[in-house]
Amino acid sequence: MQSVIPTLALTLTLAGAACGEARVKADGGPPPTRTERPAHCDELGPSDALQTALDAPQTAAVCLRPGRYAGPLQLRRAVTLWGPSAAVVHAERAGSTIELSAPGATLLGITIDGRGGRFDQADAAVHVTASETRVEGVTVIHAVFGILVDQAAHVQITRNHIHGGRDAGVGLRGDTIRLWETRDSSVSDNVTEDGRDIAVWYSSGNRISGNRVLRGRYGFHLMYSHDNHIIGNQLLDGVVGVFVMYSRGVTIEDNLIANAAGAAGMAIGLKESGNLVVRGNRLLHDTTGIYIDASPLNLGDTVLVTHNQLRLNDRALVFHSSGHRVRVTDNDFADNMTQIEIDGGGDALDMAWRGNYFDDYAGYDLDDDQVGDVPYEARSLSSELTSSHPGLALFSGTPALALVDAAAHLDPMYVPKPLLSDPAPRMSPVWSTDTEARP
Repeated sequence: MQSVIPTLALTLTLAGAACGEARVKADGGPPPTRTERPAHCDELGPSDALQTALDAPQTAAVCLRPGRYAGPLQLRRAVTLWGPSAAVVHAERAGSTIELSAPGATLLGITIDGRGGRFDQADAAVHVTASETRVEGVTVIHAVFGILVDQAAHVQITRNHIHGGRDAGVGLRGDTIRLWETRDSSVSDNVTEDGRDIAVWYSSGNRISGNRVLRGRYGFHLMYSHDNHIIGNQLLDGVVGVFVMYSRGVTIEDNLIANAAGAAGMAIGLKESGNLVVRGNRLLHDTTGIYIDASPLNLGDTVLVTHNQLRLNDRALVFHSSGHRVRVTDNDFADNMTQIEIDGGGDALDMAWRGNYFDDYAGYDLDDDQVGDVPYEARSLSSELTSSHPGLALFSGTPALALVDAAAHLDPMYVPKPLLSDPAPRMSPVWSTDTEARP
């Protein structure tokens, strides 16, 4: 299966891997934000009565000349507001700068400067409160909150470029995009930088694809949001890539998540959720690759982790207590400090492991069928110690814990219990080593 991630000149810098300095870099700028000018529109300049024109029943579209325009503005009918990026709308008072409150309202191409500063109010640069609306090609700067969609359906948020807040603490910034009680909508091909989260709360049936999220806290944060599809995104240099909480039927597919750093850094987190599919993702140079906590939650639910590449992570796969009803198949585990870790000293023997590639597999393939003739078993005394005594994690990667594992291999008295068993490990990775694509 070919990756659907847009082709980029991806390079994996390995020279500093031993010191934890390896980085994943994605070359290529943001997607174009230029949008097509409506064929028939009323052209206005900064001195014209813009809100009056937007409210006029006979007006189908308003096109702005370059310049600065005073907000706030409301699109209270099925009207299109278009402008080049040099047309800048700003507001001097609190509240949202532009609100789309009528089905069919469309906002295209302009730049919005500022606002969305009330953390206790649903204020944003763009506030969408109606279904069947579209925000495309818009640039947001100097705003605490970017684009908020509130209790709507069939909304398109596409090809926008949102610069987050400049507060030094990422948790004190606003969300770049937030869906609240939003269903059957699309968030696609946007670029967000230096914001807090892209939040998807109480929102179901949405497709989130082709976005590029840089230096955020949560790339995508899902809570009570079912049947969403997260596909083909790039999440770089954040804290958490995708975190799914209290949700069912979510698919996380063909994403690149790299450099999720810090003590809480993780590419994908699954908490008390079920019927999840994690497929075809590249999880590179993260503190934790995949973290699974009480998932699947309900009896009869499952979690499938398949065809992912987990490389250069401190911990590739972590379970909060023993895992159950989880299938881990055809993944690549390579260049990780720890392949698997179980918090609290449990194990993952009750899970279905098959066809995974482990670069530390010490078995053989005498019949040359590319499948190991003996099972892969993960046994790590150092991981067992750090799981039972988290304070020892301070020594991860040091010679002290390396000697602990060496002693466990040499002296049968110290052989730790197995954490997992894959009866049919692959001898070679599914992914090509250039990190570009899978065969």
